[in-house]
Amino acid sequence: MKIYTGRGDEGMTDLRDMSRVSKTSARIEAYGTVDEANTVVGMVRPSGYDDIDEKLEAIQNHLHIIQADFANPDVDDEDAPHLAERHVEVLEDWMDELDEELEPLEQFILPGGSEAGAHLHHARAVVRRAERRAVDLASDQPVNETAVAYLNRLSDALFVFGRVVNQRDGVPEGPPVY
Repeated sequence: MKIYTGRGDEGMTDLRDMSRVSKTSARIEAYGTVDEANTVVGMVRPSGYDDIDEKLEAIQNHLHIIQADFANPDVDDEDAPHLAERHVEVLEDWMDELDEELEPLEQFILPGGSEAGAHLHHARAVVRRAERRAVDLASDQPVNETAVAYLNRLSDALFVFGRVVNQRDGVPEGPPVY
């Protein structure tokens, strides 16, 4: 299989149903930003913690499903990949589990910390952008609403992961100064 096709040279690309859309369409922006988020999550691995790395690998697979999901304008296509509610629940379970390691958060913190912690905060910010793109897409086109909810929950999960990694690395988190 060739990597290049030349079909996108004029600013158009194919969706799953083989319809052609502009590379600047809301659908392409949504799944393209999810792709970017997936890449940034991949930059964190290895984080230095096997439990975090296993979760991040699963998240990368979930994000890949979302990309395929958003690339399909037919949300009822039963043969296409779809993110399910169980994926959102997994994120919630992971956050609850990891949150037990942390002191309660009583103020905002500045994103950063150890190398892995800072990458996790970066990934969180990119996922927030992906969520905004998905919300924009959903405002006038059909999408899997569970995928949008997943992105919302994922940004929270990456925040928790960043805090946990920073704590494990012994890097304190400071608040912003107003």
